[in-house]
Amino acid sequence: MIDPDERARLLTLARQTLEARVCGAPLPQPPAGGVFEWPCGVFVSIHRDGALRGCLGRLEPGPLSDTIVHLAAVVADSDPRFDPVRPDELNSLEIDISVLTPSREIATIDEIEVGRHGLIVEQGWRRGLLLPQVATEHRWSAAAFVEHTCLKAGLPRDAWAHGARLLVFEAEVFGDRSCERMPQPKTTPDLLR
Repeated sequence: MIDPDERARLLTLARQTLEARVCGAPLPQPPAGGVFEWPCGVFVSIHRDGALRGCLGRLEPGPLSDTIVHLAAVVADSDPRFDPVRPDELNSLEIDISVLTPSREIATIDEIEVGRHGLIVEQGWRRGLLLPQVATEHRWSAAAFVEHTCLKAGLPRDAWAHGARLLVFEAEVFGDRSCERMPQPKTTPDLLR
């Protein structure tokens, strides 16, 4: 688990990076030591008025603060679903950071715990991922969560029943949005290192 002071520092780092990218300024230097060097997969999401405004991530473990700087910069203008963030939007954006545990393959959708697990569906070169909070926000069942993840991968909604691999992961999610937080992973910090 990441303590509240470290969370605040990571969120400040993400916000400073986002603002620097949008305004064309140099990006901040990532802090070093301790949690900031944990090798983790990470997603950075931005919201405006409660609606998603961008979300990009990396599954491959890398130093936490370095990955956050990279993602907070590119989420400003590289999520193909959204126009680049404008300077006049910066004060209305909220940031969430999702620090991921390693993924593990599951054999059946019955193993998915909605609200706890994020989901990856893979088949051939196609891969789709949805964070744990997505299923909760949409009030999806495990089956609906799997179907939407298949669609995100560009696969038929029932690809999971026809050979697609299912993997789950957990995420420690924190942000400056005023919304209910997701349950935290039932792991120790050593498992995230």
